[in-house]
Amino acid sequence: MTTATELAWFKSSYSGDSGDSCVEIAPTPTTIHIRDSKDKDGPRLAVPVEAWAAFVSHAVREV
Repeated sequence: MTTATELAWFKSSYSGDSGDSCVEIAPTPTTIHIRDSKDKDGPRLAVPVEAWAAFVSHAVREV
C-alpha cells in the first residue's frame, strides 16, 4: 500500500491561483488518489485508474 508521504500530489491546471476549491490528485500505476488541497491531512478517495478515466471522459463531455 502506498502511504500519503510517498505520493506526488498535484493540482489541476484548471485550478486558480487563489488556492480555494482545489482538488489534488496523486496517480500511481493502478490507483488515482484524490484529496482536498485545503485539507491535506483530511479524508482521501482512491479509485482505480479505469474509474478515473471514465469520470474525466464524462466531465469533459459535460463542459
